[in-house]
Amino acid sequence: MEEYIPKAGPLLSKIQGPDDLKKLKPEQLQDVCDELREFIIDSVSVHGGHFGASLGVIELTVALHYTYNTPSDRIVWDVGHQAYGHKILTGRRDQFHTNRKYGGVSGFPKRSESEYDAFGVGHSSTSISAALGMAVAGDLNETDQKMVAVIGDGAMTGGMAFEALNNAGAMNSDILVILNDNNMSIDPNVGALKEYLADITTSKTFNKMRDEIYDLLGHFKSAGEKMRKVASRLEKAVTAAITPGALFQALGFKYYGPVDGHNVETLRRHLEDLRTVSGPKLLHIVTVKGKGFAPAEREQTKWHAQSSPFDKITGKSLAAPAPKKSQPQKYQDVFGDALVELAEMNENIVAITPAMPSGSSLWPMMNRFPERAFDVGIAEQHAVTFAAGLAAEGKKAFAALYSTFLQRAYDQVIHDVAIQKLPVVFCIDRAGLVGADGPTHHGLYDVSYLRAVPNMIVSSPMDEQNLRDMMYTASEYDEAAWAIRYPRGRATGMDVRKEFQKTPIGKGRMIREGGSVAVLSFGPIGKYVIEAADVMSEEGISIGHYDMRYAKPLDTELIDKVLAGYDYIITLEDGARLGGFGSAVAEYVAEQGVAVPVKIMGVPDRIVEHGTQRELHEEVGIGPAGIVQEVKKLLGIEIA
Repeated sequence: MEEYIPKAGPLLSKIQGPDDLKKLKPEQLQDVCDELREFIIDSVSVHGGHFGASLGVIELTVALHYTYNTPSDRIVWDVGHQAYGHKILTGRRDQFHTNRKYGGVSGFPKRSESEYDAFGVGHSSTSISAALGMAVAGDLNETDQKMVAVIGDGAMTGGMAFEALNNAGAMNSDILVILNDNNMSIDPNVGALKEYLADITTSKTFNKMRDEIYDLLGHFKSAGEKMRKVASRLEKAVTAAITPGALFQALGFKYYGPVDGHNVETLRRHLEDLRTVSGPKLLHIVTVKGKGFAPAEREQTKWHAQSSPFDKITGKSLAAPAPKKSQPQKYQDVFGDALVELAEMNENIVAITPAMPSGSSLWPMMNRFPERAFDVGIAEQHAVTFAAGLAAEGKKAFAALYSTFLQRAYDQVIHDVAIQKLPVVFCIDRAGLVGADGPTHHGLYDVSYLRAVPNMIVSSPMDEQNLRDMMYTASEYDEAAWAIRYPRGRATGMDVRKEFQKTPIGKGRMIREGGSVAVLSFGPIGKYVIEAADVMSEEGISIGHYDMRYAKPLDTELIDKVLAGYDYIITLEDGARLGGFGSAVAEYVAEQGVAVPVKIMGVPDRIVEHGTQRELHEEVGIGPAGIVQEVKKLLGIEIA
């Protein structure tokens, strides 16, 4: 079947880059916006991808590339969910149908993909720091480049954003921060900043005053220098009194806004003015996530991203009906349901997530026990130390974070949890290769960096029953912190025992006995060993398989039995090969002085791009085919 490639409208089809956009008249820009929005809807409705955030910044994207001299001027997009329009306007329109597919265009800005992608992003709250660094470099190089950071109000809750604002205001570098205020990150925003912004953007008094001041300043432009200074002071005084500008001005920024983020002419006019204003400045725009696609405007969390085809008018799914046999639960949902059951049994259980209640399936807990479940916003460092504080007062804190985001709180894991021996349970979602989100979201390093931390158990269940039982055991264990990692995607679909049972800490299990090769797997990737073993058994090759469950503490008793009964050991994990589970096994075997070779199979020491999980597992050699190949190599069997 021929791959569907969306067609661009008459204006968009002629735009191969910002220089072509600049050839248009200002009154044509709204038509470009309409065509760009339609092109994204058309493409995502067939091929999938992040959705709502990009639709919300179409007018801003067009105005930025029309006004600024990119790529010489730098635009840094925070997170990158917003950057589809940017990619399409900067020479990637004809390749956009490959977005997030194996070997195709990345779903996020990526420096190696285009000179227009000034900075690679995937995690939030980084744009201001990066743009400030670029601005200072421009000062040192004596260039006249302009630096723009586009940050959502959800990302602004991250502590790093405030650190950067504080530094930028003090340094007085020429930087423009655009605050895209839509009251949404992936889930609805939380926290005091959200309330602060919402109060002012809905204030009729302020909006009327803002318009009058802007008109007044326009008249004063033709007046003398003294009158212009008076007008400027008047603007600052009123802004400081009744707008969020008080906060940003205190940090050293000139504040402008709020401005309608869906009026491209207004945005163009403001951006042209701001190009001439030196120093740190912040433009506050108000937008609607999913703008222009009614279903996405109504259900913004649902339409943050879509993976299956849908009708681009109604939003109705066009995916083939699921087979009558129900699909297995996702691992995140197994976690979410089990947490509620455990919380019903233990009133001390509390739950924390940094802005990912949907992605981490914490909504069941939030709905059932709203007073015991906390979304702290995009603030992973705070989330971990907040959990530590709860644990210090006797609460059993379950902190649900994506593996890639837990990296951002590594110091807190060590300093605030491990050193104090607080029994926080880290439920690490999206562990391993995650698929289409690519290298910024792969959860590859948690085993390696957590193994080095004292007072930390590092575990990974092979199936949903193991996950439930590990969570139960961790809920009643107070001697150390406990990390439970599980991947993105669906579990095995096995029949799950309703009752919880304690699992022995640091103990694995034998799945099957075999000949001279034993495979020690860690986590759900053990399913590939079962698949590979079935293939090899048809060729008369028998292998042993052991589900180890724990990278720390290791089941050394079980490893000793393997060493006594097999000639070769292969370790398998969906994580970094360096310093991970396989390294732990190899270290132990080396200490024992046993001459049994250990082949470590994991993700190699390189950046792995995007694709489906299965495609990426096969690429790095840890899929079933890779296991078969390694076994045959060890046994000296010729590989066809």
